[in-house]
Formats: sequence, C-alpha cells, structure tokens
Amino acid sequence: MWLYRTSGDTEQPIVLFEYQPDRKGIRPDEFLKDFKGFLHTDGYEVYHKLSGEIIVCGCWAHARRKFDEALKSLPPSEHIGSKALEGKGFCDRLFKIEKNLDDCNPEDRYERRQELANLILDKFLSWLNTCNALPKSALGKAVNYALNQWKYLKNYILDGRCEISNNRAERSIKPFVIGRKNFLFSDTVRGA
Repeated sequence: MWLYRTSGDTEQPIVLFEYQPDRKGIRPDEFLKDFKGFLHTDGYEVYHKLSGEIIVCGCWAHARRKFDEALKSLPPSEHIGSKALEGKGFCDRLFKIEKNLDDCNPEDRYERRQELANLILDKFLSWLNTCNALPKSALGKAVNYALNQWKYLKNYILDGRCEISNNRAERSIKPFVIGRKNFLFSDTVRGA
C-alpha cells in the first residue's frame, strides 16, 4: 500500500491510498510524474530517484529513532555522556525548535529555522563526521543512517510549509500496519 497525503499546512487535507502489487520505484515515479515540490519520506531509496522537480525531505523521526536505539543498546549506567545520547540530543533540539514554531505561519517558520535550526544542523553534521563509531555498532548504524540521508534530512528548512518528519503519513498508514496480520486471509489482489 502506497500512501500519499498533504502536509499539515493545508486547509483541506487529502490522504490517498494506492494499492500496488510491489514496492518498486516505478510506482511512486508513475504516480508523481507531474508533481513538482517537496515530498516527505522515510529513507526508502526509491524516493531518492524521483524526478528532479521533486525535493525529498527526509524524516528526522527516523534518524532520531536510530540514536534512541543506540542509546537503548547501552547499559543504563553508560547513558550519561554517551555519544548515542549526544546524537539523540541534536535531534531533540531540532524537534524542540519545531515545537516552538507550531503557531508560526510558513514565512516566519522559515526565517526562524534559518536562524535556529541551521546552526544545530551545522554542528550535528560536524559531529557526525568526527564521531568515529564502529560501523556495525548501533551507534555506527545511527551515524551512517544520518550521513547517508543528510542531503534529504536538511531539506525541511528550505520551506516553512515542510515538516521535520513524515509522522503525519506514518500515522495515516498505521491502520494497515496494525491490521497486516488480520489481512493474511486476503491472499489475492481480488480477495483483498
């Protein structure tokens, strides 16, 4: 199931579900062939190969979750002062800025992001590049995810209408995720 929806900055939200038999990149490519603008996504690679008219905004909730998982992989006594906590802290600061911008119009949100978020993004990128985490460790996976997604993660600050995460879409698809095991009886497209 492919999900397409408008952002939170619209007066009349639209949520569209499109069934396709697979997760091939041709599906969003066909659906979005005439679309121009920002597209919020998780880190699924097929979105990164879409038309040049589409600016992909990565999801900071996914990046933050990786650092949270790295933190949870440590014994509680090692949390304070850990690099995992430090990485998560950068993400938390970005989310705190967004929370404080909830009531802003898109123009003001854009300006405030340039003023506040840009500085944190620069420091975080520098930190990521010097972190020296073991690649297969939970922290290494978090750092590599953030670095691999960086060009998409930073795009949310390009427009005040963009969101820091794709949580809105994640919440919209949740009924399908929760019901997945209940849908096993639908073993054909026609049955579904």
